[in-house]
Amino acid sequence: MHVIATAGHVDHGKSTLVRALTGIEPDRWAEERRRGMTIDLGYAWTTLASGADVAFVDVPGHQRFIGNMLAGLGPAPAVMLVVAADEGWRPQSAEHLAAVDALGISRGLVVVTRSDLADPGPAMAEALDHVGRTSLAGSAALAVSARTGEGLDALRGALDDLVGALPTPDRDGRTRLWVDRSFSVRGSGTVATGTLGAGTVRVGDELLVHRANGASHTVTVRGLQSLGRTHDEVPAVARVAVNLRGIGVDDVARGDVLLTPRVWHVTTSLDVRLVGAKASGPGGVAAERLPNRLMVHVGTLALEARVRPLGPGAVRLLLPSTLPLVGGDRVVLRDPGSRHVVGAVVVDADPPRLDRRGAAARRAEVVRGLDGAPDLAREVARRGWMRQADAGSLGITVPAGERPAETVARRGAWLVDDSAWQDAAERLRAAVQRRADTTPIDPVLALEAARAAAGAPDRALVTDLAAAVGLEVRDGRVGLPGRTAALSAPAEAALGRIEERLRQRPFTAPEQHELDAAGLGPRELAAAEGTGRILRLPGDVVLLPNAPALAMRELAALPQPFTTSDARQALDSTRRIVIPLLEHLDRRGWTRRLDGSHREVAR
Repeated sequence: MHVIATAGHVDHGKSTLVRALTGIEPDRWAEERRRGMTIDLGYAWTTLASGADVAFVDVPGHQRFIGNMLAGLGPAPAVMLVVAADEGWRPQSAEHLAAVDALGISRGLVVVTRSDLADPGPAMAEALDHVGRTSLAGSAALAVSARTGEGLDALRGALDDLVGALPTPDRDGRTRLWVDRSFSVRGSGTVATGTLGAGTVRVGDELLVHRANGASHTVTVRGLQSLGRTHDEVPAVARVAVNLRGIGVDDVARGDVLLTPRVWHVTTSLDVRLVGAKASGPGGVAAERLPNRLMVHVGTLALEARVRPLGPGAVRLLLPSTLPLVGGDRVVLRDPGSRHVVGAVVVDADPPRLDRRGAAARRAEVVRGLDGAPDLAREVARRGWMRQADAGSLGITVPAGERPAETVARRGAWLVDDSAWQDAAERLRAAVQRRADTTPIDPVLALEAARAAAGAPDRALVTDLAAAVGLEVRDGRVGLPGRTAALSAPAEAALGRIEERLRQRPFTAPEQHELDAAGLGPRELAAAEGTGRILRLPGDVVLLPNAPALAMRELAALPQPFTTSDARQALDSTRRIVIPLLEHLDRRGWTRRLDGSHREVAR
């Protein structure tokens, strides 16, 4: 299916033309038919000679309903600009063309209606003159009469040519469906309609209703209709009605959006490059005269945003609630007071903070140089590190392979800029060297301290960062290769005396006051343990590393099972030492506890 929006001045025959092409009345409301003008969006469809299905979004032409018009134009990939032969170019003709240009819609037709009432030549020449200065430049033009039928066959042929040249949509991509209407159907529940520009919606899909106020609801697709027929799935591009389970009709409305869950970045801040901002008049407004608040139209949504000028041709939009937007999206900025509109391309939906003098001007230069589509290398370089999932949510294409870009490497779940990686590795080495120089008793960094020193976002990256600069990771700590803890001379002497005593009597661990008097505090003991010189057990029990093996010789010689008292006597020790030693042997599986007072040596 293909979707085409109408555009043009009020009462220039847009709805009549759509009715003549499709046989369907696009004016849905009695008030519209009574007044002979489209107030809200209308919809109709037909099948062309090629077999292509075309749905028309008929937008209102009256200036008072410009918001409704933009809601219809926003999601449409092509437009049919209508001008009446008997009235010619009119104010809303210019306003609608300005909106089309602001949205960057480049595919369309110029149709002069009522050719039976006046010579269409002058109106066509004037329309083409205006169109030639916009995104629709080069569009085909033809004259028709909906009343007599003259030119309708040629128009159908031109529509076939138009839709045949439209780009193939991404039907396998994520879904973002801007809602233009919602209603309730008895027996079915809530239905939301819109133009599906990308992706495929299927019955049973889980979707997220992201509301214009930033709230969200998870729903399930209960049913689908397109062009009046029921479907199990509808691929883009299509007009689609989605029957939703899990939400009331009052909780979804025009301007809300149906999303594939968990894959869209939402934002309240956008950097945009103005399109045609130097022009004045209906086609745009000079950048330096943008008010500090504007209406922003995107998809079917209109909301007021605060405008922060960055520099000529570039502004930051501060939104009142989160929106799922990505680089390359087109928005329309409208000043309701002046009736001027200006187009803008989103170049960054996750812009950097501007908290230094001159940052806005420097940012403006960057924004003016961006084409809208986010670039992987540029975005990763700006951040240094980026999760692949976050890149995808921002609409950034990530090629397969270990190096998805020339300066970007894939490291686990992360995409890392080469320069950022090298800088982080050097910071880590410097931090470890400082630690070794200033704290020889404990010359290593724990993984979390190493991550913080490197400025890395994830501890999972530390091992590779350490390897990149020749560091070693041992027992969850990062250190210089071959560098072990070094005790001070007095501590070394004290530890030697304790080691000698334990060699003579392995189970006579020193008391805490003895350790304190010898200058062996927690850091010294940790260093000795890290180098394998002592074994520390709960309760500040310090033994030699071979104490468990020596204990097993004695315990294996006892009648089995044995009691704690038996063990104490066999080891010539105290309960303070024997109990944590036996528990250590239990944990290693060398002994087995039978009840509250008996153990046995495991065979």
